[in-house]
Amino acid sequence: MAIYHFSAKVISRAAGASAVAAAAYRSASRLRDARLDRSHDFSNKAGVVHSEVMLPDGAPAEWSDREALWNAVEAAEVRRDAQLAREIEFAIPREMDKADGIALARDFVQREFVDRGMVADLNVHWDMGADGLAKPHAHVMLTMRSADEEGFGAKVRDWNRTALVEHWREAWADHVNTRLAELDIEARIDHRSLEAQGIELEPQHKIGPAAQRMADEGLEADRLDEHREIARSNGERIIGDPRLALDAITRQQATFTERDLAMFIHRHSDGLEQFNEAIGAVHASPDLVALGKDGHGFDRFTSREMLEVEERLIRSSALMAERERHGVSDRDRERARAQAEARGLSLSGEQKDAFEHLTEGKDLGVVVGYAGTGKSAMLGVAREAWESAGYEVRGLALSGIAAENLESGSGIASRTIASLEHAWSQGRDELTFRDVLVIDEAGMIGSRQMERVLSAAQDAGAKVVLVGDPEQLQAIEAGAAFRAIAERHPHVEITEIRRQQEAWQREATRQLATGRTAEALEAFDAHGRVHVAETRVQAREDLVDRWDADRTAAPDQSRIILAHTNDDVRELNLLARNRLRQAAALGLDVDVLSERGDRSFAAGDRIMFLKNDRGLGVKNGMLGEIVEVSPSRMSVHLDAGRDVAFDLKDYNQVDHGYAATIHKAQGVTVDRTHVLATPGLDRHGTYVALSRHRGQVDLHYGKDDFESTDHLARGLSRERAKDMATDFAEAAEPKAPKRSIFSGFKPAAPARTPEIAPMDRGEIARRRAIERHARAAADVERMRARGLPALAHQRQALDQAREALSKSDRYAVRDLEQAYAREPGLLAETAGGRTQRAVRVLQLEAEIRSNPALRAERFVERWQGLERQRAALWADGDVAGASRVREQMGAMAKSLERDPQVDSLLANRRRELGIDLELRRGLSVGDSLTQYLGLGRGRNIGLGL
Repeated sequence: MAIYHFSAKVISRAAGASAVAAAAYRSASRLRDARLDRSHDFSNKAGVVHSEVMLPDGAPAEWSDREALWNAVEAAEVRRDAQLAREIEFAIPREMDKADGIALARDFVQREFVDRGMVADLNVHWDMGADGLAKPHAHVMLTMRSADEEGFGAKVRDWNRTALVEHWREAWADHVNTRLAELDIEARIDHRSLEAQGIELEPQHKIGPAAQRMADEGLEADRLDEHREIARSNGERIIGDPRLALDAITRQQATFTERDLAMFIHRHSDGLEQFNEAIGAVHASPDLVALGKDGHGFDRFTSREMLEVEERLIRSSALMAERERHGVSDRDRERARAQAEARGLSLSGEQKDAFEHLTEGKDLGVVVGYAGTGKSAMLGVAREAWESAGYEVRGLALSGIAAENLESGSGIASRTIASLEHAWSQGRDELTFRDVLVIDEAGMIGSRQMERVLSAAQDAGAKVVLVGDPEQLQAIEAGAAFRAIAERHPHVEITEIRRQQEAWQREATRQLATGRTAEALEAFDAHGRVHVAETRVQAREDLVDRWDADRTAAPDQSRIILAHTNDDVRELNLLARNRLRQAAALGLDVDVLSERGDRSFAAGDRIMFLKNDRGLGVKNGMLGEIVEVSPSRMSVHLDAGRDVAFDLKDYNQVDHGYAATIHKAQGVTVDRTHVLATPGLDRHGTYVALSRHRGQVDLHYGKDDFESTDHLARGLSRERAKDMATDFAEAAEPKAPKRSIFSGFKPAAPARTPEIAPMDRGEIARRRAIERHARAAADVERMRARGLPALAHQRQALDQAREALSKSDRYAVRDLEQAYAREPGLLAETAGGRTQRAVRVLQLEAEIRSNPALRAERFVERWQGLERQRAALWADGDVAGASRVREQMGAMAKSLERDPQVDSLLANRRRELGIDLELRRGLSVGDSLTQYLGLGRGRNIGLGL
């Protein structure tokens, strides 16, 4: 993920610095310092990939020589405490290749510094971190005096303006995001707070114990001082404008606790006094919104801006869900289905329901589909129907590979959301009312981005179709937009797994999809698919052994190794490649300098592409096999079936493709999967990793990570679903924050009450259970309507849904199923996600159970209804039907034995029940009704049966 970092500082003699030494270090060169009469040699320093001096018009040409330039600067400054140069440091997105990163830096330096008259010494560093990923950044040393052919003139005070530095910060973010979009890279620098406030918090350098011990050594001391200065500066900014802290915290999480806030302020302040002041400022801010307690009893908060985003999202989705402007005729639907069947594609019952739902005309369509249920195939049929009706269908996804998968699976021309938003900013590709926008893997999209897209579609009158699974990998940014929309509006679920070949594996995928991770792991273990080793190192070896045996036994099948961390992926790639080398399955090794460092590639190697490139037609995450490779060029046969060839100087974002992170694998389908389980894995990643395969999956782990299968199940079952501010029931109220570790701080100002009252998590869970039960009951009812018995997995799903619903209300299953029997339309409505009336049914039933008078009223109403039904059947000569109704009435009469309160209240309503008032005194109403029906020991009365 791209990060934002932009810092500015002054290199000064007062701090003991030398401009020549600083330039030598940043350029990894040897420079002679004339003032000190010594050389500074840093030529052994690695990682510098570009170094140049950029001159403004009129500057002496000899200053293009770095040594001449900075000695001239030293000579021009005579004061002991002279400010020698300004240094700007900024991070370059690692998603770019070196050529693009260097060009990005050069363009910015030329426009913002050199064109203003500064001499700029630009050095681009492409360091590699311990995780094997690049950490590219640039150091720009700038002169502080005007310059002409004669040399340096006066210092330019205007260049010291704070407003100019803030302009540079914002300009850098805008410059980077524009270029990322042009390159079709989905990453973004998050700079909205810059646009709103003109200021941004800076990430501090990571200062570890080693750096602390080396504080007396020049460069490390400089780094430590800079770290503290940035922290102090950030603290001052937060105190001056607490919205900066709230905006930063809610970039990746919609809500936060007091502890989250304290940890953030601790990182972005210097010392206890400033920490206390910054915490107090945030708690006193009117932009802090208190939400109430979460399920663990912790107070949760959000920002006013985050809440407003969610309100706009909910409002837009609600308006679109009610609007019907994109109808498709029955003729167009039938034509699309017929064309699909002619190709051999027959939609399942659930796929047909989803197809009907999406083409019914509503401006918002939502499909929740488990992994491997054929969502893309169904969308392909819907595309044909929409296009037949005259609509333009456009596909979107968060990542390039997801867009590629959507396009290949459905035929919908697709791109990344980032590239479309960039086009909108340029006035291009704007939506119209004739557009159908299909967004795949919607569960990975954060609330802010989802809101921007839905608001644009709503304004344009376009239709939006959201397709995804909220239980798979969660959004990187804040919020759970897809889940929130699916909960509030009618949607269709596709739960019939098609990907896995064996029934037990399809059931395991259903268990993973519904949060029953431990049950799924038990099934995998029972079938010999879970493998334990003493250590993670040994588990990696065992995994590659099994992968190699599998490769040899079934060479024509596709396979992939999945792990949670980049470090494990790197080790697994090396192990797998060594096995191929030992088997003489690879050509001669060729050393290549890739974006991730030195790599050896050979013909026959599996390879993964790490960057979108329109020219090559490749996406980040695509896989293929090397056909030919040289130090400068590579040709690859893609798994997608195409061949690509490229010069490595133009594209070197490649790595070995035997193993990949689980995040790279969402949307991937292969024949065999081998998974390494480590402690960082949660149930969402586990679901993705264990559902990629058609044929078989093997899960490996080490005892140094998980002591037993029980520990494994607990670890891999961890819930890390993202939340929404509107998930919480307690709306913000004007009250001071709870006194805790923040005692002594100023009380918070009255917090803003949201426009939309949210539900608490318990109510959300209850409504989910009601909807799940209705869907399961509807599945069984559909089978019965067709004269078929319910399938085993349908019966099991209904039993499990009944059990889950009964945990919150032991009468809920009975009450709802009786209501559905009386009103079948309510069942369809609830199964479609509209649970409001079902909730009201339960509320009414609960009230009736607690109120004998209401129970008596219902008894009379139902008795009279059955009496009218029995009389009609008897009049029609349907003796058997009348007899069945009489038995129902007898059961009602019998039930009064268990409810003496109602029996007593009904004593005054005998006439309404049709009971002869001359019946023997002392007889209960229940007994009287039994005799009336002729079902008891007394006289046959009234029914003539």
